Amino acid sequence: MNVIEIGLQPYFVIAVILLLFISIYFEWLKPAVSFLFAALLLVVFGIISPAEILEGFSNQSIASVILLILITAGIRSHFNVELWLDKAFGKAKTYRQFLISMMSKVAVLSTFVNNTPVVVLMTPYVFSWGKKNNISPSKLLIPLSYSTIMGGMVTLIGTSTTLVLNGFMIENNLPGIDPLELLFTGSIVAIICIIFLMLFSNKLLPNRKDIIEKFEANKRQYLIEKRLSENSPLIGKSIIEGGLRNLSGVYLVEIVRDDKLISPVTPKEIIQAKDILIFAGNTDNIVDLTLTDIGVELPEKLTPSTNGKLRVVESVVSANSSLIGKTVKKSNFRERYDAAVIAVHRNGEKLSGKIGKINIKAGDVLLLYVGEEFNDRIDLYKDLYVITGETKEIDKKNNGYYKLVIIGIVVLGLVITQVFNLFLSLMSIFTVMVAMKLITIQNVKRDLDISLVAILVLSLSIGEAMINTGTGELIAHQALRFLQPYGNIAILAGLMIITTLLTSFITNVGAVAIAFPLTFAMTSGMGIDGGPFYLGIAFAASAAFLTPVGYQTNLIIYGPGGYNFKDFLKIGLPVTIIYLILAISSVIFLYKGIFI
Repeated sequence: MNVIEIGLQPYFVIAVILLLFISIYFEWLKPAVSFLFAALLLVVFGIISPAEILEGFSNQSIASVILLILITAGIRSHFNVELWLDKAFGKAKTYRQFLISMMSKVAVLSTFVNNTPVVVLMTPYVFSWGKKNNISPSKLLIPLSYSTIMGGMVTLIGTSTTLVLNGFMIENNLPGIDPLELLFTGSIVAIICIIFLMLFSNKLLPNRKDIIEKFEANKRQYLIEKRLSENSPLIGKSIIEGGLRNLSGVYLVEIVRDDKLISPVTPKEIIQAKDILIFAGNTDNIVDLTLTDIGVELPEKLTPSTNGKLRVVESVVSANSSLIGKTVKKSNFRERYDAAVIAVHRNGEKLSGKIGKINIKAGDVLLLYVGEEFNDRIDLYKDLYVITGETKEIDKKNNGYYKLVIIGIVVLGLVITQVFNLFLSLMSIFTVMVAMKLITIQNVKRDLDISLVAILVLSLSIGEAMINTGTGELIAHQALRFLQPYGNIAILAGLMIITTLLTSFITNVGAVAIAFPLTFAMTSGMGIDGGPFYLGIAFAASAAFLTPVGYQTNLIIYGPGGYNFKDFLKIGLPVTIIYLILAISSVIFLYKGIFI
């Protein structure tokens, strides 16, 4: 039943999409929840039916994305990929050598593997290489993220963007994206953009080395909270008498006493029982501070380690984390993750007060004391990416690699024979891996991101609403009136610029969900082949270089690199311009008849 008049429905859909855009940009709600509310509004007001939402779960492209993630995770968790990385990058000795080697190889890897797990895997390795070679991670991590994005556009399976767009096209009786056109355009774009990054990354990227060296090479400064134990020898002493002015690499910035915050702390301030001391310092000295004889309490309620050693882990808060907007205390962090937050780093932003009362943001780096159950807990909740201190469960038996050979043979056979389409091919590989116990029910629970699935499914329904109500036609008509006098090239460029701006502030899948019906309506109204325009928005929806929030890989490296929004804009703007010019030029070359 339609609650809104037919003539007003397109404007209602536009209002819902704008509300969705604003909610995601200002982080009012998590992206998945924002999409859920948008879809709910469309159902309640009769724009789409519940059945149209549920149809997304049967979409083969969405199922292909899920299978890709599980297959990638299964290989990563059973084979020593880090050993291969050492062999792949061990010969690189200079910044430029490592940069070109790293970018080219991860770009190639991302053509076959979903780029998010590639960045999760590579971030600690790249960070560590930078430390060993006295190069700031801020000079390395943005090129890592960008090159995986570019590599993902060379093939249909490299990124969820192309898979989802391909699904939209097939559902609307269109032929789908041509893999050869994607290969041609993607290869040109990736090669030239990687060359640009190799030549100009050192000039355009920030060097956080001065800040890092202030607290020893390549160490992030954290806000650290320490609660004094009842028998602490510091109680009753002044700051100077307690030796708190002479700590190596750590300094006392505040004291929390009941509900009172003492800052700055004078040398003569007397320490009292139950004081909470707030320090600032780097990673290594946090552990040293805990082990000094000043009566600092260790976190309670953590499951003890089997070897009796204290384990410290650095982790990044993910874009879709349920922790965002909550304080550490209200999130029930310790019981939920079997870990205690002992320090927080937020890209140079000055934090103050108790750590338990700090509102967590996406990209925050948390330093944790962790118990034995920590790995299983973060795998289950998917709120954090571990960047240092991670222990992986790797199959150490050499004969386990025969399984990888079998998978390789299956993949090669499917590629050569092309007996199945993409979904059935992935399903075949998935079945073989399940049979060899490389993927289990535990892996599915741990590696399947429910938020990603929700966004994929709900974005389909929003796209359906734009098509059903004629919203796409309305916007297309207005855009066409403005762009048509300038020719088809202007229309292509206009669509790609709009899509790029969308993907910079909402998800790439969300950008595709909005851009597809616009393109569909526009090309149908003009009566021309939509192929080049769909190819164009495929590349534009992956041009997530301007902000850290547009793509998951950018957010993963945002905290570890110590970046801010300006850093992404400074290097992302020229990369985006080059990327779009190359993509537009390639599309025009492939479809000369339409554009020339």
